[in-house]
Amino acid sequence: MRERAMRSLLIAAALSACAALALTALVEAKDDAADQSAKDVLPSGSVSSQAGLEAWTRIEAVVTHPRCANCHVDAAGIPMWTPAGETKTRAHGMNIHAGESRIGAETIACSTCHITSTDPNEPAPAPLRSGIDWQLAPVEFLWFDKTGAEICEQLKDAKRNGGRDTAGLLEHLRHDASLNGFIPRAWQPGAGRSTPPGSFEDHVKDVALWGAAGQPCPR
Repeated sequence: MRERAMRSLLIAAALSACAALALTALVEAKDDAADQSAKDVLPSGSVSSQAGLEAWTRIEAVVTHPRCANCHVDAAGIPMWTPAGETKTRAHGMNIHAGESRIGAETIACSTCHITSTDPNEPAPAPLRSGIDWQLAPVEFLWFDKTGAEICEQLKDAKRNGGRDTAGLLEHLRHDASLNGFIPRAWQPGAGRSTPPGSFEDHVKDVALWGAAGQPCPR
């Protein structure tokens, strides 16, 4: 009994140590992202409204692309799906439903097929990977089937963007990238899948330009 208790204590200690290391790594990644995003921010008013709108046009092309918008769905919790080699978007195959949890806890967890891994994505039709746990975006971040103007207004609204100003949006991009998360992987989905225009770094620069111009939205 004493040996079993000692073994349990050792296992618990090891798990606690692993959790502490993971938390430390997460905090360090967030700090690094904050430092990097601070360098991305441009002075307010240093970019004209016209240049800001041009930057938004490029941002819109990214956030409305299926690689980004398909998981930004409404409260129904049904992710969208654009199979490799196709352009028509449909409800995710296999009757996938993410539920109120947004991770599929009520049905089949997203991570059942979409592995949390920093390994490169394999060619289609292999399931996509990401360095963070798979989940749908919060309902407040609804992008699918929305116009560019509607998404623009959502992104600049602190009540619907996680309480972020432009600096916060840039930090969000950098933090996700530091974890090899969903955003940078939109441009690295594996052979056979389409990607948004430009690159992740282009997207960061455009968000900075848009922010410095006062976050103008099309009318």
